[in-house]
Amino acid sequence: MRRETAYKLAGRHHDRPVPGADIHKQRELRFKSLPPGQVEHAWKALQLLKGLRIERAHDPLTIVVRYSVLDYSLESLEDALRDAGFALENSLYVKLVRAIVYFSEETQRHNLLSPERLIKQSNEVYIQAWDHQVHGDHDDTPPELREYK
Repeated sequence: MRRETAYKLAGRHHDRPVPGADIHKQRELRFKSLPPGQVEHAWKALQLLKGLRIERAHDPLTIVVRYSVLDYSLESLEDALRDAGFALENSLYVKLVRAIVYFSEETQRHNLLSPERLIKQSNEVYIQAWDHQVHGDHDDTPPELREYK
């Protein structure tokens, strides 16, 4: 039996809500001031992507994007913009935020796409391994000597 089939038979689902683990993200794409007009070109390019909502931010060099982690990631969006020739802001603060967001979205996506473990039955594996392993809970002393008073 395949592992995925066992998980389905056990009734394990990923649909229980976890606080703070929403798959819909809102992120900012920050652009450099040069070359001029790149924010408008990026706006037009991003409008072509399905499942991606874009908004203007207070900063004229920033675009706010909303997406599902199952469809897009900040890393994929920024890589696509860089490949298209757009210059994104690269300050130390933005690099740190970017690294944390990339990691968290990649981890969340991986966890959502992988099947859940069968926690109740996984303990049996360790119990059986313990029963077959020689360990220190056996006393070789005969019972008549152990009960000697």
